[in-house]
Amino acid sequence: MVSILPGTALEVDLERKDAADTMLSSLFLTGGLVLSQVSLLTGLEPHTIQNWVKRGFLPPPVKKKYSRRQVCRLFIINMLRDSMQIDRICRLLSYVNGRLDDEGDDIIDDSALYLHIVALTARMGDELPSPGQLHEWCGEVLSEYREPYGGARARVAAALEIILTAWLASCLRNRADLLLAHLDA
Repeated sequence: MVSILPGTALEVDLERKDAADTMLSSLFLTGGLVLSQVSLLTGLEPHTIQNWVKRGFLPPPVKKKYSRRQVCRLFIINMLRDSMQIDRICRLLSYVNGRLDDEGDDIIDDSALYLHIVALTARMGDELPSPGQLHEWCGEVLSEYREPYGGARARVAAALEIILTAWLASCLRNRADLLLAHLDA
């Protein structure tokens, strides 16, 4: 099942367990991506990305190159933009990783968080999980997560539930828009 990775323009076969990680690893073989590459991957205008850096939503690029962590943060923000205001997205990400412009206080690497999100979206397919199922799946996907301190796993799980719920809301809204368009045809 080839799907678009959430928050990106990248197609990947989500039936392959490590497909998203393999895709991301290949993108960063040279160390980082320049702004124009990040813009192509996300569909975001370069000035939007630069504005988000200025506003502290992610650390600035090093030598004009964005790291895997930074790009994955952008993917997460981008996937949530249709269903959440940017300040609420940043509040959610800060709940997990403290200051967004400082990776030193993160309790989970943004690329690991993003891969968990991808695993959960792939698991859902076209199924709309119940809140209990979603809670259970978030716990399962974090089974190998090593907490830097007690309670970190619960914070990440709570953030994952919110992220996935917001993403589902966006998907449902898009589906409703398509159905509505068919009424007009």
